[in-house]
Amino acid sequence: MKIKKSPARIAFEVFNTLFMLFIVLITVYPMYHVVVASFSEPYQLAAHSGFLLKAYAPYEWGAYRDIFNHPLLISGFMNTVIIVVGGTALNILFTSLGAFFMSQKGPMLKGVVAVMIIITMYFGGGLVPSYMLVKNLGLMDTRWAIILPGLIGVTNLIILKTSFQAIPDSLTESALLDGASYLQIMFRIMLPLSKATIAVLVLYYALGHWNAWFSASIYLRDRAKFPLQLAVKQLLESDSKFAGDFVASKHAQLMKYGIIVVTSAPVIAIYPFLQKYFTKGVLMGSVKG
Repeated sequence: MKIKKSPARIAFEVFNTLFMLFIVLITVYPMYHVVVASFSEPYQLAAHSGFLLKAYAPYEWGAYRDIFNHPLLISGFMNTVIIVVGGTALNILFTSLGAFFMSQKGPMLKGVVAVMIIITMYFGGGLVPSYMLVKNLGLMDTRWAIILPGLIGVTNLIILKTSFQAIPDSLTESALLDGASYLQIMFRIMLPLSKATIAVLVLYYALGHWNAWFSASIYLRDRAKFPLQLAVKQLLESDSKFAGDFVASKHAQLMKYGIIVVTSAPVIAIYPFLQKYFTKGVLMGSVKG
């Protein structure tokens, strides 16, 4: 049966559709502009102003060739892969251990630990104490200086703890009666049943590592250890001593667009594969009523 819509309802749907199309346009166009500009003819692109609807011919792919041949970007990409993979694995491991401890009933000093964790959400030592701590631990100019200070995200810990608490206690009790250790319970019961939440946290942590550059700029001095985002920052600053021929190249403007594409594409490519876990993962990790 077809429901007759009132004029007000029709007007609302038309306005809502146009508004959503506008939101999509202002979201998608900047990405389209960057991609199209990255292989346009550089001199025509420099003279262009306003909206860019198509690439200027003849198409230039030299910028991408220069990007993938630049030693600082190559080493930066490899360093970022190491940091993202290793850092995210450690993040998930220690966040899971902390969440499992906080989700159990009766551990000693659980309340004290919970208060200490909550305090870190509102108060921080600041940059200088963090720098002194990293320096005194001997982590300067190492990848550990980037990974260890943010090993556990408090918000992610709370999300995973709530997800663990949603799992029936009967499963844990049955496993204990069968002789399973707490680590076996966590790895064989808790984590598999919370894979949606884990997938969301993997994306959160990995995205944080992928985009991180500030901590690397403070703690790293060796260019060979620079992550990708810091390498990009150094190269895009025209007055940087590391820029060199990069900025002087006729492809300089195209390379800036190309770098944005290269650094954003892996993250954009991952989203569709993890999107199905978002709603379920966040809901499972939401505050229980």
